[in-house]
This record gives sequence, structure tokens and C-alpha cells, in this order.
Amino acid sequence: MEISASSLMQEMQALKVEAGAMPLSQPGRQVSSDFGQVLQQALSNVNELQGSANDLRTRFDLGDKSVDLSEVMIAGQKSSIAFEATVQVRNKMVDAYKTIMNMPV
Repeated sequence: MEISASSLMQEMQALKVEAGAMPLSQPGRQVSSDFGQVLQQALSNVNELQGSANDLRTRFDLGDKSVDLSEVMIAGQKSSIAFEATVQVRNKMVDAYKTIMNMPV
């Protein structure tokens, strides 16, 4: 599955809004969340999307008339995009770690 740059940027912007990202520097203001908390929140969001997509898919498969096929497909695509964005972030973090570890001291 190929991810285009524009879809990845849209997902990152959505995650930024959900994470409540603040400007980098504001005098006299403490940043209350650290990177670990933001990452945990993003992973939790991906997990929720996958869970709701699986729930909708199961309900549709069992014949629930209140669930449309379009809802199931949209939920599945949302969870897929979120997961792919998470994998890309992980890959970039691993690359950054390798780069730092290969730096001469």
C-alpha cells in the first residue's frame, strides 16, 4: 500500500490538532505533556480507530441493518491510514536513532 505525501500530511495535521499541539516557545509557560504522552495518545487513537472499524465490520457481517457498507468502508480506511501513518513515524524514529548512534563522539 502506497501512501502519498498529501495524505500523510493530512493525517499528521489531524494528529497535531488531536494532540493539542502548542507553539514551541511561549515565555513563562510550561509544556505539560512530553513526547511520550503525545505518542501514547496517538497510539491509543489508532487503537480506538481499529477497534471501532472491527466492531462496525462485525455488526455489518452479522446483518445489523443500522450499519451501512459505506460506514464500514470509511471506518476501515480511517484505521488503515492511521496505522500506516504510525508505521511511517516509527520508521522515521528508527532511522533517526540509527543516525544518532552512528555519529562519531
